[in-house]
Amino acid sequence: MKDRENNFFELAIKAEALLLGDFTLKSGRKSPYFFNISSFFELGFINELSNLYANLIEEEEIQFDVIFGPAYKGIPLAAAVATIISGRTSNLISISFDRKEEKTHGEGGKIVGSVAGKKVLILDDVLTAGTALNQSIELVRGMGGEVVSSLVALDREELVGGVLARDLIGEKTNSKLLSIATISQLVDFFNQTNKTKEAQLIEEYLSKQ
Repeated sequence: MKDRENNFFELAIKAEALLLGDFTLKSGRKSPYFFNISSFFELGFINELSNLYANLIEEEEIQFDVIFGPAYKGIPLAAAVATIISGRTSNLISISFDRKEEKTHGEGGKIVGSVAGKKVLILDDVLTAGTALNQSIELVRGMGGEVVSSLVALDREELVGGVLARDLIGEKTNSKLLSIATISQLVDFFNQTNKTKEAQLIEEYLSKQ
């Protein structure tokens, strides 16, 4: 594994963002683990996490005009990552995000900021079945933006109709869905850190998809 994945998992454990137990996902599926990105925000690790996002964006040389952060968790991510990249490059970085309810007064609209005619990079927290991310992609496209890439912290490597959700998103946007880390890499991390029971727990879950 790369230092990026190791650093992410170490940080996630420190922030208590990676929980093991018995969880029911939004999709209704049972899972032995849960990733809660809010813990990074609550414990003050947003800068460390956002640096990992920014590093990956630079490594992949993603060309974009605006960062889009889906409400709600994507909003602080977009703001923090834009600030970091702007500081590194001395360029102004635009951000945009959606509202849960469309605003009917003032400037109005479903989103804050503009994506029309722009290359858009979507930042989100975790990829499961891709339902929420698909909604963001459709929203950006509906507002006239071009999604050039999507980036999440953790790819759960879930299958949708026998196909990895990240591959379906990639086909839809004609670009790679990128992640700081994947759940199979977490298995390797647990094995390397002598947490074999935890590794086996997740391996069994993945094998039952």
